[in-house]
Amino acid sequence: MNLDFLYGILNLSFWGYVLVAFLSVQITFMGVTLYLHRDATHRSLDLHPALRHFFRFWLWMTSGIVTKEWVAVHRKHHARCETEEDPHSPVIFGLKKVLLEGAELYQEQARNRDTTDKFGRGTPDDWMEHNVYFRHRNLGIVLLAVVDLVLLGVPGIIVFAVQMLANPVMAAGVINGIGHYYGYRNFECPDAARNIVPWGLLVAGEELHNNHHAFPSSAKFSIQRWEFDIGWLYITVFKSLGLAKVLRVAPVPARLAASQKHVDLETVRAVIVNRMHVLADYTRHVTLPVFREQVLAAGGKLSRSVKKLLVREPVLLDNAAKSKLKEVLANNQALQTVHEFRERLRVLWSGGNMSNENLLQHLKDWIAQAEASGIKVLQDFAGSLRGYAMQPQAA
Repeated sequence: MNLDFLYGILNLSFWGYVLVAFLSVQITFMGVTLYLHRDATHRSLDLHPALRHFFRFWLWMTSGIVTKEWVAVHRKHHARCETEEDPHSPVIFGLKKVLLEGAELYQEQARNRDTTDKFGRGTPDDWMEHNVYFRHRNLGIVLLAVVDLVLLGVPGIIVFAVQMLANPVMAAGVINGIGHYYGYRNFECPDAARNIVPWGLLVAGEELHNNHHAFPSSAKFSIQRWEFDIGWLYITVFKSLGLAKVLRVAPVPARLAASQKHVDLETVRAVIVNRMHVLADYTRHVTLPVFREQVLAAGGKLSRSVKKLLVREPVLLDNAAKSKLKEVLANNQALQTVHEFRERLRVLWSGGNMSNENLLQHLKDWIAQAEASGIKVLQDFAGSLRGYAMQPQAA
């Protein structure tokens, strides 16, 4: 008896079904990161209308996602990150809940009219959105199931299950959960976002979550030379075909010789725009070298666990950590000095009510006092700030 009909019109080999499942999931992730995330939400990328329509249709079929809802939930996540209003913070809900119930947390906010009205502005508002994608959000999933069964046969049931689970598990669970819990941090942004791995491959670059939270309006998620964002590779290909235009990438500070650049408003602007780089450099070149010196000087009496307290964004420290840090600083003048200088440096981008003249004077005073501190690494860092300058972004 011929049972070929059980394997669908395509009648693929085992690895053929695996390839179809893998490629379809990757297209879904491509649609999420390029269209929903970098284009529709953060406006760092301008996709060709043909690509936008394709991704809207594909995401409707493979996940039932409505653009306005996804964009609104993600914008709210950035605006209320790690607070009670964050739609899916593992810091608030716990890692287990976000990992296992991330899709449910997303749906709760996606159905919240206040959230979509406030954070979903500027998303598609055409006939297709109202009469197809929004009104019949589950029809696409039904169509996908039928297509899978017709083309792939019985194995299409497994392929369909993989397609349905990929986005809720990897995006809603892993990225929103592990991406705020485990991994490394290039930048001490005021939330718990982390880079899960330095190679953003499986989830189209979304694994580089700390980089994204540090520079949310950047179309490129990789920052370090050894990091790789496959989403950026897709963008490069589409750009070469005239199907995408990069609007913004993370700023890169230009540094002139300190003797060639006096401190002016342009210096202030460069320091503020590049504040994530400034803080990362301060940690690397000032805080950590002084900490290592003090560990040696204390003969092991200074716990290495204190390092995390010294470099961590203050808003992420709980009361116990703040008390411990206060105790350490009270007993170590060098650490207290470099810590105080770091906090004073933050005033440049947190002092929203300061005039340009006050900001300029604050930076001049900071540099002068740092250079007079007697701490060599702090003096060198202050000198390097004199050379900060703006440079055009390069896509």
